Amino acid sequence: MFDWNDLRYFLAVARRGSTIAAADALKVNQSTVQRRLAVLEQAIGRKLVQRLPAGYGLTETGRALQPHAEAVEAAVLSFERQIAAVDTALTGTIRVTCPEGIAYLVLTPLIEKFQTRYPGLKIDVVLTDRRLDLAKGESDIALRTGPQQDSMLVGRKIADIAWGLYAGRSYAERRGGIGGLEEIGRHAVIHYDNEMAGIRPATWLREAARDSSIVARCSGVTGALLTAKSGVGVALLPSHIGDTEADLVRMFGPVPDLISECRMLAHPDLHKTPRVRAFFDFMIVEIKAFRPLLAGTVPR
Repeated sequence: MFDWNDLRYFLAVARRGSTIAAADALKVNQSTVQRRLAVLEQAIGRKLVQRLPAGYGLTETGRALQPHAEAVEAAVLSFERQIAAVDTALTGTIRVTCPEGIAYLVLTPLIEKFQTRYPGLKIDVVLTDRRLDLAKGESDIALRTGPQQDSMLVGRKIADIAWGLYAGRSYAERRGGIGGLEEIGRHAVIHYDNEMAGIRPATWLREAARDSSIVARCSGVTGALLTAKSGVGVALLPSHIGDTEADLVRMFGPVPDLISECRMLAHPDLHKTPRVRAFFDFMIVEIKAFRPLLAGTVPR
């Protein structure tokens, strides 16, 4: 018999094609992945993966067994969610994921207030623009903007998020403002890359500023904010960030095409659990005070 836990290592390598990437995903050493995979193969009596010039690929046996291993994974995750669902105590950890832009100035003070109200609960925040898989337990709650890609998740809208174009005061004094979006072409622009490159504001900016000179590329909102404050160019930022920075000038905004809904989502198995319900109810009430700021409607 094999250890069912070893299926995690097999699936991680199968999905990422590398023991290094699998180890990073599982938060273990590469040697652990290699050892547990070897133990699994020995127990089964077949090779599941094979070394390739650019990493690892599945053998014929590995490809045949992968969907069955994924079915076991799904059953285990469902079992874990059901365990959480029957736990009525307001204790433990709630994992919350959201983009960096939403967390800035908003999520941090609310989490501090929530933990004061519920001292038995700990909030573990993952700031990333990558959409974590709630069905696989990568997070309990997600704050997301834009179209909801996973119809399985349940939740509700909590606010509108607006974006605008901002620059440092020194840049604005040198180059002047932006009277209309057709004027972006004469300005130096700060673009987004990596995980941020695929979000709607980043794709909009690439199209709107296709004739502009690119002075920097940033992988996150904080980098774009700091670069804009240095005076080198114009950055597209969430309005609640740009409008609260004394060193920045709003060049244009909010941009009508970039106002999107922010939704709070959870897996249906966890949505009605006491700890997740407590966080939902708290956020729905407390976020009201931040809605004008998030929507870019607070006068500067």
